[in-house]
Amino acid sequence: MSEPGYGLVLRFKVTLDDHTELGSWTKCEGLTVEYDISEVKEGGQNDYVHRLPGRAKYQNIKLTRPIDKDTGKVAAWLTSVASDPKRSTAEIVLLDSGGTKVTSWKLAGVYPAKWSGPSLDTGTNQVALEVLELVHNGFTR
Repeated sequence: MSEPGYGLVLRFKVTLDDHTELGSWTKCEGLTVEYDISEVKEGGQNDYVHRLPGRAKYQNIKLTRPIDKDTGKVAAWLTSVASDPKRSTAEIVLLDSGGTKVTSWKLAGVYPAKWSGPSLDTGTNQVALEVLELVHNGFTR
């Protein structure tokens, strides 16, 4: 039996604090960590320079999808954060075409940075998209 085709049809499900579902998304960008590297030159050691990891930097996560029934959940979360600013824990779950979990990423200290709704123009033939951008303090287990 062959392995499932994980690269064929993928989507992402986003959950906050293990209970608030923000629905499925079709595009996820920014699952990145980059470390500041400090170079230390040791006296008498001329073969190499010590390269030590420093502070981690995390990119914002940008989620994109066509407007759907879950857009209201995002609006409700944005409203709740505006009235009671607090950071959440989020989980982004990668699903295959059958809806089975492939893998996931948990993020600490999640807060909305930006939400963009669609440009509504009846003269074009475009899908109405929403984009949610999240800031976070890093990956957790």
